[in-house]
Amino acid sequence: MNLWDFLWWMLWVYLFFAYLWVLFTIFRDLFRDRHLNGWLKAVWIFFLIFAPFITALIYVIARGRSMAERSVQSQLAAQQATTSYIKEVAGSGSRGPSDEISAAASLLAAGTITQQEFDQLKAKALAG
Repeated sequence: MNLWDFLWWMLWVYLFFAYLWVLFTIFRDLFRDRHLNGWLKAVWIFFLIFAPFITALIYVIARGRSMAERSVQSQLAAQQATTSYIKEVAGSGSRGPSDEISAAASLLAAGTITQQEFDQLKAKALAG
């Protein structure tokens, strides 16, 4: 095997993996689309299995714009979920000093903490 055969083989391997990536992207988009009914999804899948190259090309041409919109919506939803989770986990770190003092005051009024513990929490909240 000479260098050109190896490079030719590498090109075909690259194209094969790029083609698989396109197919997986199309399948993911098909199942993400809520406006397309089950029968039409089955038809797309049938043709993707039995005539994959031409069907993938037609799918990208016909549904490329909506495919991109669904991808952006999915990424925005994931980003919002991540931001929401971070805010939820951060919890008290996002509250201001007045919120922490009022929470400590309610604990003091309920008898959960002592006056000394309240003073420590107040000093800690004011220190920032």
